[in-house]
Amino acid sequence: MSIDAKKVKDLRDKTGAGMMDCKKALVESSGDMNKAVDFLRKSGITKAEKKSTRAANEGLIYSYIHHGNRLGVLLDIGCETDFVAKTEDFKELAHNISMQIAATNPIALKREEVDPAIVSREKEIYSEQAASTGKPEEVIKKIVEGKLNKYYQENCLLEQAFIKDSDKNIHDLINEVIATLGENISVNRFTRFAIGENI
Repeated sequence: MSIDAKKVKDLRDKTGAGMMDCKKALVESSGDMNKAVDFLRKSGITKAEKKSTRAANEGLIYSYIHHGNRLGVLLDIGCETDFVAKTEDFKELAHNISMQIAATNPIALKREEVDPAIVSREKEIYSEQAASTGKPEEVIKKIVEGKLNKYYQENCLLEQAFIKDSDKNIHDLINEVIATLGENISVNRFTRFAIGENI
């Protein structure tokens, strides 16, 4: 199948992927731009997984102050080299993640880091809610599990839907940048400050 060079360039501009990767994605998806983006994201995630074991000892402490100076975020985000830490793509990722934290106030980076006492309390509430429906025990367990997964997706940064594009979560966003820059990237920690909120 012949692919128009302009379409390849448009896909490259949209995704930041290499020209040959873009051409392959368009061929694989019969010229459909949306399917090609999905194809690149899927292959990007594969590339990202291969890089996830590499040490990310460089990076930035990124500060974001929201309009009005009443809300701020400090983000510790790592990469493998000082060179990548200085790129616009890396800084844009740090900015987007900081904005996400400011907007959604996640309680943890990932589900394994959520305080077990909070998880236990949420489970108890969901169990009581589900039990009041009179459904069988097996169904209640599935309801509780589903609600707990939703809780993690809303409150754990890496699982949250990205505020600028709800079709992807923060983990997907990081993997896309890993695929573009060719280095492992890790969010190490973050702190959100707001006037009037207790730390």
